[in-house]
Amino acid sequence: MEMNRETKRMLQRQGQVDSDGEVATRSRAKSGPASPVSTERTKPLDFLREVKSELSKVAWPTRSEVINYSIIVLITLIVITSFIAAIDWLVGDFVLRLYKAS
Repeated sequence: MEMNRETKRMLQRQGQVDSDGEVATRSRAKSGPASPVSTERTKPLDFLREVKSELSKVAWPTRSEVINYSIIVLITLIVITSFIAAIDWLVGDFVLRLYKAS
């Protein structure tokens, strides 16, 4: 099997190929039984607790960062909209002149 170094290293870490790059011949029985899929549903309160704990891990931007990013987005929006409007006006004017000439 021919592969580049990165792919070979990744597959070796996963245990899919040996050091020579050949497919590993270990059976699934040796790796242990697959974990059973849980069919139990999460309770709404447990879900909300988990959501709260995950949201506490988020790196929220500061107020000044939000303001700066909002200004950048608005300026970009105005510039791109103006550019597209100018191109639309130029193409429209060109088409009108083209059909008036004939």
